[in-house]
Amino acid sequence: MPTTPIPVSTTIADLRLRVRTWRSEGRRIGLVPTMGALHAGHTSLVRIAQETCDRVVTSIFVNPTQFAPSEDFSTYPRTFEDDVAQLARADCHLVWAPTAQEMYPEGFATHVAPEGAARGLESDFRPHFFGGVATVCTKLFQQVTPDIAVFGEKDFQQLAVIRQVVHDLDMPLAIVGAPTVRETDGLAMSSRNRYLSAEERRTAPAMHEVVTDVAARVQSGEPIDTACAEAARRLADAGFHKIDYIAVRDARTLGPFDRGRGPGRVLAAAWLGKTRLIDNVPIES
Repeated sequence: MPTTPIPVSTTIADLRLRVRTWRSEGRRIGLVPTMGALHAGHTSLVRIAQETCDRVVTSIFVNPTQFAPSEDFSTYPRTFEDDVAQLARADCHLVWAPTAQEMYPEGFATHVAPEGAARGLESDFRPHFFGGVATVCTKLFQQVTPDIAVFGEKDFQQLAVIRQVVHDLDMPLAIVGAPTVRETDGLAMSSRNRYLSAEERRTAPAMHEVVTDVAARVQSGEPIDTACAEAARRLADAGFHKIDYIAVRDARTLGPFDRGRGPGRVLAAAWLGKTRLIDNVPIES
């Protein structure tokens, strides 16, 4: 591998040697899992890990098991050199960049199949997704053995699923959720935003406007079904051609939301051109 501004491990053996050295020095370790194509949202996760950890590892791995055959695995943006440069500027200590063969060697046959928070919403449209995410994250946690792992709240259901997996499998680490980082017009930062045309990019902030309005309406007592139906109409009018879901759920379990019994979350996914956007905002109890 060419010279890089910070160390890059590409084998489990090298990764474990580095981690073992840090552990022998009494260092606390944080992990930021990513698929690369980094932006300011990702580097914010590194900074959050730095608040409580002495060493931060960022993984860059485009995980094939969470993509369906019809999805964008082959075209998913890969910007490794720029990613490493961004992480160097953010004072990350190590990049973990395994190949698919290193992560899933010949004969690999064990998969994690989450239920609970993984049911519904995303899994209604991407039934393969959370199994792939749970499996790769379980492997990352075993490989890096971090004290904490930081995930963005933009992928709110994913965050809930990972928390559930760590709890259910008694993994010795804490999962930290980090606030969504947004563009100045409210659009949640995402590696897939670069798929948007100029016209679509101008339309995209409607997603955040709509979910924020749903949260306000539900907070004020409007029926959930009414608020979500109006939101779907607004997205369609704005130019979103397929709305996968707009839903209000309990923020802790992703089960049904019951006013007065805890915080809620508005979650949405919709297609703008060839790009699928997701977003979510809180509803205070």
